[in-house]
Amino acid sequence: MHIYKIKGLQSYKLKLFIFIIFLLLLQVFVTSYANAATDDEKKQVTTYIEQIFQRRNKAILSGDLKLIQSLYNMDTKYGTWAYEYEKKKMDYINNWAEKQGVRFTEIIPTVIIKRIKGSNDSFSVYLLSSTEYKYIYENQPGVENTSKIGTYHNLQLMSKNGSWVISKEWYKDPFANSLDLGNIKASSIKDYILAQNARDFSTIDSKRLKSIEYAQEYCGAASLGKYEYKYNKKYRNYNPEGGDCANFASQILFESGRFKKNRAWSYDKNGATGSWLNADGFKKYMIYSGRATVIAYGSYEKVYKASYKLLPGDFVAYEKKKDITHISVVTGADSKGYSLVTCHNSDRNKVPWDLGWSDKNIKFWLVRVNY
Repeated sequence: MHIYKIKGLQSYKLKLFIFIIFLLLLQVFVTSYANAATDDEKKQVTTYIEQIFQRRNKAILSGDLKLIQSLYNMDTKYGTWAYEYEKKKMDYINNWAEKQGVRFTEIIPTVIIKRIKGSNDSFSVYLLSSTEYKYIYENQPGVENTSKIGTYHNLQLMSKNGSWVISKEWYKDPFANSLDLGNIKASSIKDYILAQNARDFSTIDSKRLKSIEYAQEYCGAASLGKYEYKYNKKYRNYNPEGGDCANFASQILFESGRFKKNRAWSYDKNGATGSWLNADGFKKYMIYSGRATVIAYGSYEKVYKASYKLLPGDFVAYEKKKDITHISVVTGADSKGYSLVTCHNSDRNKVPWDLGWSDKNIKFWLVRVNY
C-alpha cells in the first residue's frame, strides 16, 4: 500500500508537469499567433523595407544626411544610434574611396525577408541583404569594379506621421571603423594604387582557380543569387559561437586545394580542431606547418605594396591587440590589380582586402599558401 501511494503521487506529479508544459506552449502559440503579420502586411512591410534600403544607399553615395536621418525614429535612443551608425558608415566609405582613388557609382541592395512579426503600426523583421558595391578608379572611368557584401539585419519598423521609420536596427557590417587619414599618407598611397595595372590569373594553378569557385559559391549572403545565399551544409556554421571565417578558409583549402586533414587540422561531425576553426590557430598552423609562407606583416602603410603579390587561394589575417580576429581568402583582383578577398563573418565576395579594416590599430598578415 505504501509503495502504491508513492507511485500514485509520482503519476500525479507527472500529469501536473505535463499539463503545465501544455499551458506554457499554448501561451506561446497564442502570443505568436497574435503577433503574426498577415500576408498583406508582410507584402506591405517588405515593399517599405526595400524602399528604405534603396533610399539609404543612394543617400550614402550622395552624402545626404537629412535623407538618411528621415529613415529613422530620432525620438528613441535606438533609432538615433542606428542613424549614427549609418553616418559613420558613410564617412568611412568616403574616406576609404579618397585613399583608394576611387568613386563609388552604385550601391544596389537585394533584400530577402526571413521573418516578420507584429501588426498594424509596429513590426520586428529579420532579413538578409546582399549588397553590390560598384566603383571606378579616377583615371579609369570606363571600367567598373564590383564587390558584394552580405549582412543579416534585425530591425524594428514603426509607423510615424504616415510613413515607416526604423526605430531599432542591428547588423554586423564591415564598415565599423572610421579611417583615420591623419595617420595614413593617403596621397602617396593613392598615387601608387592609381599607377598599377590589372593582373591576369588565367594561368595560375588549377587548385587556386577552384578555390575561387568554392569561395564564391559558399560565401553566404554575399554569394550570387543562383547559389541562394547559403553556406555549405556539409559544415557547421560557427557564426553564432564567435565567427566562421577560419572554418570557411579551412573549407576552401580542403575542398579546393586538396590539403589533407591531420591531427592538428581537422573537421568531422564531432567538431573541429582549433587550427581549423580559430583564426589565430589557423594562421599559426598554416605558417608553422610549412603549408604557407608570410609575404608581409605590419600596418597598412607597410604592407599595401606587397599586397599586389597575393594570388587567389592565399589569405590575409587581421591582427588587433596581438590577436588574429579575422581571416579572408584572396579570390581575385580589380581593374588596378588590387587584391580582392572572400570570407564569412561578415559575408564578403571579392571585396578589396582592407575595406572595413582601416583602423590604425590593425596589422595585416599577407600569407602565401603553398599549393
